[in-house]
Amino acid sequence: MRAVVQRVSSATVTVEGKSVGSIGNGLLILLGIKNGDTQADATYLAEKCSALRIFDDADGKMNRSLKDIGGSVLVVSQFTLYGDARKGNRPSYTDAAPPAIAEPLYEYFVQQMRLLLGADRVATGMFRAMMDVALVNSGPVTIIIESK
Repeated sequence: MRAVVQRVSSATVTVEGKSVGSIGNGLLILLGIKNGDTQADATYLAEKCSALRIFDDADGKMNRSLKDIGGSVLVVSQFTLYGDARKGNRPSYTDAAPPAIAEPLYEYFVQQMRLLLGADRVATGMFRAMMDVALVNSGPVTIIIESK
């Protein structure tokens, strides 16, 4: 499982012109699920993301976590994180888990984030939808975390 974590001052996901998820200060997590991933991978990533110390403390050092600042998270599924473009110019997505496997793991990850942070602090995109994601990357700070 792979997460691209961006520290944001705001982020919004729209589907067909309608907002489906929006947050203020916090993290935008683009989540890719690979063949062979399990609930253990999702639990590991949720715990890691919620505790990731990438927010400034009083001294301006990245020393505070999402939990510490009371921030929110917006989770967006993104199978293209497992696109392989090493051969040719059209990425292959054979490493990405099919929707029947990926969707329950995505939902499980979201559930874990809600348990860690509280349901009111976790917003989502829409699985398998064409989404428009708007964000203000704060810093910018972008971290890639993998479960394996």
